[in-house]
Amino acid sequence: MKMLNVALIGVGGMGRGHLENLVRFTAEGKIIKLVAACDIRPERLRNEKTDFNLDVGGSDMDFSKFGCYTDMDEMFANEKIDLVMLALPTYMHCEITVKCLKLGYHVFCEKPMALNVEECDRMIATAKECGKQLMIGQCLRFWGEYVALKKIIDEGTLGKPIAGYFFRGGQTPAWSYNNWLLKRECGGGALCDQHVHDVDMVQNLFGMPKSVNTVAKILYEGSGYDTVSTNYAFEDGIAVNAQDDWALAGVPFRMIFRVNFERGSVYMDQDGFRVAPRDGEVYTPEYDKESGYYREMEYFVSCIENGTPNTVNPPEASRNTIRIVMAETESADNGSVTVAL
Repeated sequence: MKMLNVALIGVGGMGRGHLENLVRFTAEGKIIKLVAACDIRPERLRNEKTDFNLDVGGSDMDFSKFGCYTDMDEMFANEKIDLVMLALPTYMHCEITVKCLKLGYHVFCEKPMALNVEECDRMIATAKECGKQLMIGQCLRFWGEYVALKKIIDEGTLGKPIAGYFFRGGQTPAWSYNNWLLKRECGGGALCDQHVHDVDMVQNLFGMPKSVNTVAKILYEGSGYDTVSTNYAFEDGIAVNAQDDWALAGVPFRMIFRVNFERGSVYMDQDGFRVAPRDGEVYTPEYDKESGYYREMEYFVSCIENGTPNTVNPPEASRNTIRIVMAETESADNGSVTVAL
C-alpha cells in the first residue's frame, strides 16, 4: 500500500503526544508520513513546554520536517493528505470531523466523540457516506492493563465478574485554550471529558448498562460537573461504580481499577497491576507496556492499510459511550434520579 500522508490539527496537550508518535512511526518505517501540523497558536508549532496532566511527550522536535500551519484550510489546499488526526476542543469535533471526511480524508478524532448523541450519529453517517474510516481516541481499549483485564473477563480465567470500581482524577485542567475545558458548553466538564474513559471501559467490559444513577458536583462556576460518581445497573446484577474528580488539590493524575470475580480479583493502582486468585499467589500477568496512544494509532492505520473493519474500537461504540454519558448528565441534573438506557 502507498504511504499514508497524515496531518494533525491541534497541538495542545494531547496533540503534542500524537505528534511525537507520528514522528516515531515515520522513523520506524511504518506506512505513515507526517506531512503537516496545524494549530491556531503559532507557539505550539515550536518546542515550547506543554502543560498537561499526563506524560504525553516533550522531546525536542524538528518542526521544519513537515508543514506548519495556523489555518487548516490553507493546509488542506497545500498538502496531499490521506488521514487527519484531530486533537481539538470537544465542541469542534463534529464539525471538523464531518468537514475532513467530506474532503476525502480518513479521520482519527480525540475523545470524547462529541457533546451529544446526535452529533455522533452525524459523524458516523458521514463516514459511511464518504467511504472513509473514523475512529475515536478511546485509548483504554488499547491500554495494556485494561486489555489484559478484558482478556481475563472474556476467557473466564477467574470466573464471572461480580463487582467493578474505576477511578481517574487529579488536579484541575487549567491549561486549555481559552479555558474551554472548564466551560460546560465547550467540554462538558470532567463527566464528559475525563470520566468518559471509564464509561467507555465499563461498556467495553460489561456491555451496555440498563440504567445509571449519578451524583455529581460543580466546583468551578460555569463548568460541567467537576467531580462525579456513577452506579451502573446491569441485568446480571454486577455491582459497578466509576468515579472521576479533576478538582483534587496536590494530587497527581492517576487511574485505578479493581474488579472482583468469583475466583479472585484484579487490581491496578499505585502498587501496580496484579491478579489475586482466591486459591493461589498474587501475581502480575504479562501485558503490553507500550503506550495506548501508540497502539490505538497503530491499529487504526492497520485497518486503513488492509481495508479491514475496526472491530476493537468502532465509532458506534464511542457513540454508545456518549449515550451513557448523556444519561449520567441527565441523572445528575435532576437530583441523581435513575435514568434508563
